Amino acid sequence: MMTNLFSVFDPSAIFNLSLNWLSTFLGLLMIPSIYWLMPSRYNIFWNSILLTLHKEFKTLLGPSGHNGSTFIFISLFSLILFNNFMGLFPYIFTSTSHLTLTLSLALPLWLCFMLYGWINHTQHMFAHLVPQGTPAILMPFMVCIETISNIIRPGTLAVRLTANMIAGHLLLTLLGNTGPSMSYLLVTFLLVAQIALLILESAVAMIQSYVFAVLSTLYSSEVN
Repeated sequence: MMTNLFSVFDPSAIFNLSLNWLSTFLGLLMIPSIYWLMPSRYNIFWNSILLTLHKEFKTLLGPSGHNGSTFIFISLFSLILFNNFMGLFPYIFTSTSHLTLTLSLALPLWLCFMLYGWINHTQHMFAHLVPQGTPAILMPFMVCIETISNIIRPGTLAVRLTANMIAGHLLLTLLGNTGPSMSYLLVTFLLVAQIALLILESAVAMIQSYVFAVLSTLYSSEVN
C-alpha cells in the first residue's frame, strides 16, 4: 500500500529518459508572447505582485542590495509558485515534491552566498558566528551552533518545500483512493473535503514559494 501511495511521485521514464521533469519549464510554452505585450487584468495583477515582491526583497537586502539582486529571488519565487500550482492539476508531475529540484535550487544559492561572504567580508562572517552579547564562556559553543546552523540551511530550505508538497498530495491521494468503496452520501462529504483540501493546498503552494524566496533573500543579506 505504501509503495502504491508514494508511486504518484515517481517520474515515468520513456526511452530511459524521465521526460516528466520537462514540466518544470512548461510555463514557457503555455504563456504566449502576446501576453507580455498587451496589458490585461491578469498581466496587471501579476505585475503588481512582482512589484510588491521587488520592494519587499529590496528592503530585506538593505542598503547593500541593488535592483538587480531582487530579480533573482523574484524569478525563484515565480518558478516555485508555478510548479507548485501545476502539480495540483491531474496527471501533471510535481517537480517541487522531489529533493532533486529543491536541493538544486537551494544548494547553489547557499554556496554562492557563503563563498562571496567569506572571500569579500571575512571579518564580518567571523563576527556573525558569535552573536552580540554572548558570554565569553559560551563563545566556543555558539561558534559550533552557528556553524551547524549555516551548514544545514540549504537542507532545511529544500526539505521544507518538499515535505509540504508531499504531505498535501498524499492527503489528496488517500481521499481519492477511498472514494470508490464508500456510499453516495459519504462520497458527497468526501468531495467537499477534497475541494477544501485543494483550496488549502493552493494556499500552501503560494506560502511555500514565498517562504523559500524570503529565506533566500535573508541568507543573502547576512553576507553583505
